Amino acid sequence: MSTVRSVMTSKVYSVSQDAGYREVVEILVGRRVGALPVTDAEGRVAGVVSEEDLLHKEEFKGGDYVPPPRARLRARLGTGGAARDKAEASRAAELMTSPAVTVGPDSSVVEAARLMERRGIKHLPVVDEEKRLVGIVSRSDLLRVFLRGDADIADEVRGEITEALNRVRDEEPTATVSDGVVHLTGIVRLRSEAQELVRRARRVEGVVSVESDLDWHVDDVVPEHVRWRSVTP
Repeated sequence: MSTVRSVMTSKVYSVSQDAGYREVVEILVGRRVGALPVTDAEGRVAGVVSEEDLLHKEEFKGGDYVPPPRARLRARLGTGGAARDKAEASRAAELMTSPAVTVGPDSSVVEAARLMERRGIKHLPVVDEEKRLVGIVSRSDLLRVFLRGDADIADEVRGEITEALNRVRDEEPTATVSDGVVHLTGIVRLRSEAQELVRRARRVEGVVSVESDLDWHVDDVVPEHVRWRSVTP
């Protein structure tokens, strides 16, 4: 399974807590990045400044603007800071969302994706055991796993088939892959084995979907008395 280390950007731009608003904007726009980690004097991540944090200055121009319910909820929960306060901020320490949600380089891509979804964020600073910044990962970085070649995916799926069945036979099910879509064909002994092969194929990184034409000799999933009733007139 791919780790964050394999997809993260190691050359990461960051700012100090004393960085001014204009400096932050210049880096975001000039380097075409969506967020900047904010680090303390020891290089530890204190927070993250995103485009959303900076846009509050435009959002609150006029003085009569009321943020939407979701933004007010984040402010009450303390997960995003008060939007109006950020609109008046001039330093990174005042603009940033803190504490930062971070991930380790050896975390899996799946863990990072779930963390982003759960916390509603688009970027994760990557930190080492000392909590120092070593990289950053974005949603687009996580999507790189789907650029994996079909041949590599097929090899791993076939390995999963052999491991799941714990044997190699002439009649072992086959797997072909096209544009990340796995097609399973063949016959197994039990229906539960067919289901397990589909589950394993779906877990292989780079797989977009799984199409199964697997058949089985014995249906051990549906209870026998139910199968009997289904064929009894």
